[in-house]
Amino acid sequence: MFEVKEKPRMVERALLVGIHRAKADPAETASLLEELAELVETLGVSAVHREIVRIRSARAKFLVGTGKAAEIVELARQKDCDCIVFDEELSPGQQRNWETESGLCVIDRHEVILDIFADRAHTREAVLQVELARMRYSLPRLKRAWTHLSRQRGGGVTQRGEGEAQIELDQRIVRNRIAKLRREIGEVVQHRKIQRTRRTRVPLRSAAIVGYTNSGKSSLLNRLTDAGVVVEDKLFATLDPTTRRLDLPSGQAVLLTDTVGFVRRLPHHLIDAFKATLEEAVKADFLIHLIDITNPASERHAETTLEVLRELGADPKSIVTVYNKIDLLQADRFENRRIYDGGNPIYASVKSGAGIDALLHRIDRLVTAGTHGVELLVPHARYDIVAQFHRNGHVDQEEPRDDGVYLKGSIEPRWMKPFEQFRTDARAG
Repeated sequence: MFEVKEKPRMVERALLVGIHRAKADPAETASLLEELAELVETLGVSAVHREIVRIRSARAKFLVGTGKAAEIVELARQKDCDCIVFDEELSPGQQRNWETESGLCVIDRHEVILDIFADRAHTREAVLQVELARMRYSLPRLKRAWTHLSRQRGGGVTQRGEGEAQIELDQRIVRNRIAKLRREIGEVVQHRKIQRTRRTRVPLRSAAIVGYTNSGKSSLLNRLTDAGVVVEDKLFATLDPTTRRLDLPSGQAVLLTDTVGFVRRLPHHLIDAFKATLEEAVKADFLIHLIDITNPASERHAETTLEVLRELGADPKSIVTVYNKIDLLQADRFENRRIYDGGNPIYASVKSGAGIDALLHRIDRLVTAGTHGVELLVPHARYDIVAQFHRNGHVDQEEPRDDGVYLKGSIEPRWMKPFEQFRTDARAG
């Protein structure tokens, strides 16, 4: 891939800079900077110092005033930092000005998230989505890669200098690559639609686990289905959705999908790029919203998740809210928590198993809510109908009789047509 700029080979020590704007909540600013530290450390970089800068309005050159910029550069040198990371998005010009002023690698929150995503992507779809996002982020920043040509004298409007021509060439290369990536992603999305269509032929309802990054989604999928998904105490430990069948206490089953975690200030081009990955949440029959109750910013995390779901068009769905990690929290801390599903959340610990049975029974009720109870008497010669009902519905009772096989169970209306002629009011006797 085309690299926008040369980064130091070993970035090890970072100075983090949070921007506190007028009327902003100081606790929110501090919380975001704390999260940025986690993001940076996920990349293996040590956040050696955090600095919050108060500004009334953004400045064009450095985002902050020139005097404050000089203070930050001096602080980075005193702390022996080789990188400055901003929690606020920097424009290409601001990023270039900071690197010129400091002589250090200077990046923003968006670039950190992009690097994490690039490091964690494994499937073809995730790799393509990340590269597309990075290309879109890189395009307006290409000039930083060719500062060594800026001293070359160019001509007029029709007589372009060598440096300008090189920049235009690189822009064309990146645009062509973006177009190619979009085509390839379109092919992958089409393939996933075919896979989803095949899944819908098997009459199983579907649920998606959603939530803030590092809330325990992959752990929950593993606990419920033995999926074997990689679990790490890191942000964005996994990007690729995994779908597994979950057998419920009633005998019904549901397809359960683990989705990528959300984060505050997620780059918009990443939201666009990962819409295909998050389609599992949009297409699911209902959602399981997992919240880390031990995190002081859990309410804001939940709001962020719901905001992204609204952007994706998934918010009207039934949502089961699960507050996870109760084993790490004192009982009296449950009070004064905001409730997101009508006052009936589930408190659980994926690690200890507490609350998991309650969650399974809640899922069970949602799965069976759309089914109708039926009774059938199927002739012995039509065991294909008996087998089809086992596949499409849930059998509560099956009894061989002289005139056929009596079945009592439940099924969704959309799968009922082949069985209508065998419906009966007979009762098992």
